[in-house]
Amino acid sequence: MTGRVIKLISNIWTVDVEGQLYNCSSIGKFKYLKTSPMVGDMVEIDEKNKVIKKILPRKNELIRPPIVNVDQAIIVTSVKEPDFSSNLLDKLLVIIEYNNIKPIICITKYDLLKDTKEIDDVLNYYKKIGYQVYINTEVDKIKSILKDKITVLAGQTGAGKSSLLNRLDSNLNLKTNDISKALGRGKHTTRHVELLEINDGLVADTPGFSSLSFINMNKKDIKDNFIEFYKNENNCKYQDCVHVKEDGCYIKKLVEDGIIIKSRYENYVKFIESINEKRW
Repeated sequence: MTGRVIKLISNIWTVDVEGQLYNCSSIGKFKYLKTSPMVGDMVEIDEKNKVIKKILPRKNELIRPPIVNVDQAIIVTSVKEPDFSSNLLDKLLVIIEYNNIKPIICITKYDLLKDTKEIDDVLNYYKKIGYQVYINTEVDKIKSILKDKITVLAGQTGAGKSSLLNRLDSNLNLKTNDISKALGRGKHTTRHVELLEINDGLVADTPGFSSLSFINMNKKDIKDNFIEFYKNENNCKYQDCVHVKEDGCYIKKLVEDGIIIKSRYENYVKFIESINEKRW
């Protein structure tokens, strides 16, 4: 039988086979193959012995959170408490794009801003270059993009990932603790990855990306995953232009002309410098 791993706790893999759940172990050969079934895997199981026999090919794999075959990642980004960080947002966008996962931006705590013009200008830029951007109160719109997809939530602690999950499905009954007196809500305490069914899709119930490093990525990977840079780099004077110190750089001209926003370029330069210095 073939099914999908939806949960892993203490070396017990829960496999969903057409709505029937099987708690399975895995056969020893995986140790020799230096692999192991992960949440999101399509696997073949021995129904009688409840053992995973084979892992089917993966389309992608994340280390933190440990999950595979992800279709999209919702980057949950707070604009206040904690304040908006373009650096963190751009870093997540690059890493997610590099892993062949579609990134989607979800803004939280928008209602806490007294003046929204500055953040609206920034968000409109991300929309212009091709990203989907939602406010976390747009529950129906967010639910609609979950259908038939495997989705992970990414974002810093306190950005509102748990609150978003509860908005999407109030019946999840997620465990919380450390209730915030200021916000009146708790922190999500999940210590394992689990796929939850929401609106005919699967959403990873996980603390999100805990490692924001450019492991295995080089300078070309960084620049190729700044989507508006990649689309315009053929206009640069040099074919291998890195868009930092070269003359005749079309990307730098777009920044000077205000077509590419300054924060995107400044973050790009920082990421390139981190690759040069190997500060991961």
